Parts: sequence; structure tokens; C-alpha cells
Amino acid sequence: MLFQKLSLLAACALIVTGPALAGEANVKLSYIVDHPAIDAAREGMIAALAEGGYEEGKTMLLEVQSAQGSMTTQVQINEKFVGDAPDLILAISTPSAQTAMAATKDIPIVFAAVTDPLAAGLVDTYEKPGRNLTGSSDMTPIGKHMALIKRIVPGVKKIGVIYNGGEANSIAQVETVKEDAAKAGLEVVEATAAQSSAVIDAARSLVGKVDAIYVPTDSTVVSAIEAVVRIGQDADLPIIAADTSSVERGAIAALGFDYFDIGHAAGEEAVAILKGADPATLPVRFVDKLDLYVNPTSAEKMGVTLPDDLLAEATKVVK
Repeated sequence: MLFQKLSLLAACALIVTGPALAGEANVKLSYIVDHPAIDAAREGMIAALAEGGYEEGKTMLLEVQSAQGSMTTQVQINEKFVGDAPDLILAISTPSAQTAMAATKDIPIVFAAVTDPLAAGLVDTYEKPGRNLTGSSDMTPIGKHMALIKRIVPGVKKIGVIYNGGEANSIAQVETVKEDAAKAGLEVVEATAAQSSAVIDAARSLVGKVDAIYVPTDSTVVSAIEAVVRIGQDADLPIIAADTSSVERGAIAALGFDYFDIGHAAGEEAVAILKGADPATLPVRFVDKLDLYVNPTSAEKMGVTLPDDLLAEATKVVK
């Protein structure tokens, strides 16, 4: 069984290690799937660690593994991490954090890009997590996203939401979407995808049923955003996202965070823990700065012309 686990990890995981040095911090990092937002969060974490004196290959032994979208692999990664008895485990995304927490109650864990750590059962409160975990949240301003959709798609009545129905934070997000959509006079039609390969079928199922599609910060869906964009362009169905990196990949617009900042905030917590702080007493970090990304070219391909005032407000206009 151990050989089978290690073989699966070798086939499915990206592993980055450095040579062991006397007195260095032993840190493990994993994430559920590869996509630009997670990549940026990882870079932010590693940058904050280096700024705090923990530099890979010099003062820190770092091992990084991707579960490539597989929950089975993610569980095995964290079981292996715990067996190696590191000083700290870093987890980007809710599934990565939840499986790390299930694997150990003793080794400190710092998470990043977990939308609602409370709903995910990772912390007791945001102010005092109360366990061996703390980190940063990417809780999005969904009410503002609903307002953005109405600005981009005048007369919109129904919006489709694609998400992984097996992911706790995605379920919580969709509940908030439904509440905020109702306040904005919008009806929500749901479509679920348990894995990245199912996202395109979920998007297709919404064609003819909704006036626009909203993509939340769901790692499964964001990893396959190009498939959603393709359906949107074919069907003249506007795609609006919560993740700004999705705009660079074809979504019309997004109001969201720089995930480097999300990762950096978590990395600062990691530095504090490596220097002796107790994760149970370190508050969960939230990032306030929001960026508006817009993609006029993609908007035109989906039958939408972006308002001039929206373009003027944009942090970045993707060409």
C-alpha cells in the first residue's frame, strides 16, 4: 500500500525540494490544483517566508506538491507530509487545508486562499482560530459582483453559477451568491462539476437558461475557465468571474484580489509561527484591496460592449 501511494504521488504531484541544511526550517506546501491564482498565492507565500529570513535552499528546506485536482492524492500528500515531521505545513485552497487538518492536530498549518475558514471547519473564530491552523482568506465581495454583472449585462434576470458541489467553501459561496443575487433582483441557476473535466458540460447545461454565467473562486472551475469562456463565446453568453486571473484567460470582467497578496499574508503568518507564535492565537488574515480587471475583446466575442465608465475604473484592461 505504501508503495502504491508513493507511486501515485510520483505520477501526479509536482515535487520541489532543496538540499538539507543544518538548522534550517523544514516546510511542506501543497495545493489542490494548478491554476494562475494558486500559483500567485504560492509565490506570495514563498516571498513572505524569504523576507522573514526563511529562504529556500539556504535557511529553509521546502517541498511543494500539487494534487492535480485529485482529493485522493491530496490526502496522501498530507499523510506523507505528517510522516516527515516538518516544522510547518502550508496549504493553498480549502481541500488542501482540510486534509492537512485531518492528518495532524500537532504540526502547525498555515492555509491560504480559503474562502470561509469558519464554514470549512478550520477555525473556531477568525480572531482566535483555537487550533493548530491559521492563515488567509479570499472571501469575495459577492454583493459587489452582482452589481458588476448588472452593469455589464443590462436587463439580466438569471445568472448561472458553476461550482464543485463537493467542496465546502464553494457550497457556502453559492449560498451567499443566492442571497446577494436575490437582493439584486436576480435568479440563480446552479450547475456543478466534481472535477475540471466536467466543467465544460456544466457550462453547456446553462446555455439557454441564463443571461450570464458567474464563476466564483472555486479551484475546480477556475482551473478550467477556458472551457467556460469557449461556451460563452459560442453562445453569446457573458462570463463574469470572481478571480482576476480568469479575465486574462477570457472572462469579461472580475473584481477581486491579487492572489500574491493573499499568499503573502499567509506567508507572514508562517514566519511568525516558525519564530515561535502559536497558530491558535494568530487571527485569520483578510486582504481589503480589490482590483477590477476587464477584457473588452472577450466581451465583444460574447456579444457585450463594456461601458466607458467601467473601462475608466479598471485597474487593468486586458488586450
